[in-house]
Formats: sequence, structure tokens, C-alpha cells
Amino acid sequence: MVKPLTFKGDKKAKRRKRTTTDQNDDDAPERQKKQFKASATSSKIITTSAATPNEEVEGEEHDDSWVSADAPSDVSGPIMFVLPTEPPTALACDATGKVFTLPIDNIVDGNPATAEPHDVRQVWVANKIVGTEYHRFKGYHGKYLSCDKIGLFTATSDAITSLESFTIIPTFDTPGTFQIQTLRETFLTVRASKSSKANAAPEVRGDATEISFDTTLRIRMQARFKPRIKASKEEKAREKISRRELEEAVGRRLEEDEVKKLKRARREGNYHEVMLDLKVKGKHDKYG
Repeated sequence: MVKPLTFKGDKKAKRRKRTTTDQNDDDAPERQKKQFKASATSSKIITTSAATPNEEVEGEEHDDSWVSADAPSDVSGPIMFVLPTEPPTALACDATGKVFTLPIDNIVDGNPATAEPHDVRQVWVANKIVGTEYHRFKGYHGKYLSCDKIGLFTATSDAITSLESFTIIPTFDTPGTFQIQTLRETFLTVRASKSSKANAAPEVRGDATEISFDTTLRIRMQARFKPRIKASKEEKAREKISRRELEEAVGRRLEEDEVKKLKRARREGNYHEVMLDLKVKGKHDKYG
């Protein structure tokens, strides 16, 4: 029989002596399986519970749920224009840059405030143009939404000019809705198709000169990009600090009211000043 190579200094493996009880115990393998399963289950529970805080933070950072924009300053990241048609449609584009209206499948009882995209062509990425109050909208194919002088929308541009710059105006008498205005002070609007085809989709134009029902639309966006929700999550993250972490930062054991004071300071933004005061107080108590 060929033995494995050994080297000087290697520790000899100790052989386990089998007892008569082990040899006669027919249920041992089954028992070992059960013990292994129980151990695996308990380790899973421990791992899951330990990872929960991280999963919560990661979940918040990757929140892909859709909400309605309430103000022009909210509009950022992936968005969807919900147009005032019956049934509701979304502003969409294809790979060639053609802009058109596309029916919305993901909607509850036809309510525009619940609409979500079901097709990547319905999604635009909104960004504010640096140094201005204007927005630009990029299609899924990487081209920018543009409106020419006669009001024709396309999405074929690689660069930003006045044709690709838009102003988002909140509708005065209808909260949660907006007007999309070009730099020529015309508005995005929808109108019945002039096509002779039956059930032809409504047309979208950029030549309306006055605000009306046909120019009034909703903007749906991903929750993680909405500033107010983002700020709320950041505030919650600041609140998540344990007593132990606070005591380590101060360098001594803290009273209950001191812990509450520090946590409140983290929310209000004066955490470091309060912590410094508590450190100084601790030194006075020590040498007083």
C-alpha cells in the first residue's frame, strides 16, 4: 500500500478510537444528519438576524419602487411621463429615436398616480442641466429628448442644445401635475391621432401655446431619487447608533438622559458639540 508523503515537523493525525457503542449504534448516521441539519438551520438564523441591519440599509439604497414627483426639484433619475389620455399612456421612444405614446399596463384602476413602467421605452433619465433651471431627458438608448421648431419630438441627439432643454412647471391649480415647456415657451401636449387607422394611439407634440388639460401630466420616479425620501432615510441612518458606540465615542459610561441627548443631537446636526460637552463634563466629574 502506497503511503502519502510526510515531511519533518508534520503533526501526526490522531486516530479516533471507535467504541463498541459506536459500532453497534445503527442510528448514528441518521442522528448525525439530524444534528447537521439543526446546526445548519441555527447558523442560518444567526446569519440572517445578524445581516438584517445591512440588508435594510442596502434595501433603502436600492429602493426601486415608484412614487409621484411633487415639485420640479424632485425630478431626478429614472422617470416616467404619464400623459393625460384615456386610458393613460406614457411618453416613449424606440431605438430609432421616434417619440410616441405607449399604453401603460402597470396601473391600478386607471389611476395615473399608481402608474409604473412595464417597458424600458417608457423610462427617461432626468437630470438638471448644470448652472440652469432646465432639465434634460435621456432615453433608454442613450439619446436625448428634443423638440424642434415645429413642435416635433425626437430622441436622436447626443448633445444638449436649446432643443434638448426643458422647463418643468408645476400646475397652479392641480398639485402633483406639471407642464413641460420648451425654451420657445411652447408646451408638450397630446392630441387625437390624425391617422385613419382604427384605435390609433394619441400623438404627442410640443407646439401648444397655452396650458390646458392636454398639457397637464404627472411624473413618476424611483423613490430612492426623491430628495425628501432620501433625506428621511439619511435621518433614520443617523439615528441608528447603539449605546455602546456612543459610550466608546465619549470614553465613559453614559446615563440614559445623556444617550437620548446624543441621539437627538445626531438628528439635529449638533452631535459633535454635544459629545464634546459630555467629554468635558466627564473630566470635571473625574477630577472634581
